[in-house]
Amino acid sequence: MKNNILFTLLLVFFTSLTYSQNTDTKVNIGDLFIIGETDNYKHINLPKRNFIIKQGGIANYESIKGKTVEVTSIKEKNGNLIATIKLVSKKKFFNSHKYVTVNISKAIDNKELISL
Repeated sequence: MKNNILFTLLLVFFTSLTYSQNTDTKVNIGDLFIIGETDNYKHINLPKRNFIIKQGGIANYESIKGKTVEVTSIKEKNGNLIATIKLVSKKKFFNSHKYVTVNISKAIDNKELISL
């Protein structure tokens, strides 16, 4: 009886390990992504409207939808992968910011970034 219970517990443990979701996203410097079309970007750290306007930019968040971006650096902060991205077209985000940071794994999961 003990062997059956032990076997069942081990079986449940190992099957839960094999079916658990793997959140390890392999992102390298130079990878290309497309900015997804969502209403609210929670994991892409876009500047606030007043900072964009103060630096002479145009605060139109609709303009970045569908743009291709490139990963320029990756850092780990508090267990999350934080990547710095820039536009492939060599232009600036909102005509004011050259780089933007993003929580890469959460942005991919929420379809804010779509890999090419």
